[in-house]
Amino acid sequence: MFPLANKTALVTGASRGMGRATALALAAAGARVIVHYGRNADEAKAVVDQIRAAGGRADAIPVDLGAPDGAHKLAAQLRDLIGDRLDILVSNAGISKAAAIEEMTVADFDQLFAVNVRAPYFLLQQTLPLLGKGSSVVFLSSLGARTAVGNLSAYAGTKGAIDTLVKYFAAALGPRGIRVNAVAPGVIDTDMSNFTKTDDGRALVMGMQSLKRIGTPADVASVVAFLASDEARWITGDIIAVDGGSKL
Repeated sequence: MFPLANKTALVTGASRGMGRATALALAAAGARVIVHYGRNADEAKAVVDQIRAAGGRADAIPVDLGAPDGAHKLAAQLRDLIGDRLDILVSNAGISKAAAIEEMTVADFDQLFAVNVRAPYFLLQQTLPLLGKGSSVVFLSSLGARTAVGNLSAYAGTKGAIDTLVKYFAAALGPRGIRVNAVAPGVIDTDMSNFTKTDDGRALVMGMQSLKRIGTPADVASVVAFLASDEARWITGDIIAVDGGSKL
């Protein structure tokens, strides 16, 4: 079964981690996938090549989403590539910064909000003309938006902003038949969670989870693919925890 056949999807930050897994999952479900990346051209090409080798359709677009006009540039290139229809928007690209309150700099704070909040906001704005009835938008939130985790106050603030935007976007776009949701991963085995490679880091994660293992990018990607499909047609304005039962 290919529930996303004849659908076109954009996944930001899709060269690695959860973005890569999501791109592969959407392609496996039949969607044409546009792989956005910032700097990792070789890794993005590898994702595109893997999708094509499996018989799928994929292309890559490089844009710096930290730039003030990054979202606008991505939307313009997207329109040139796919035309006037986008069925699935997955706003996955994000950065993290662990720092005590006393150590956070203005530059780091601004960069976090530029990539994690401003870019998703204006990417939705700029792709809105391409989205129509039946389209699905999925944002990446975080466990940190609902509970304190380490020294991630500024990063968590960006994800709290995403949770709020999901509600507003879902309310505004619902009459158009566009669904907007978010997934909120817990600790996932990606470059952002290298602390789990140590015994102490792994023990910390195991201590706060009901399901005693480290999450994988595929654990998140399968939920995103569900939200993108018509199987989730009656779900909007929601933030779905994908965290192994963390901090229950």
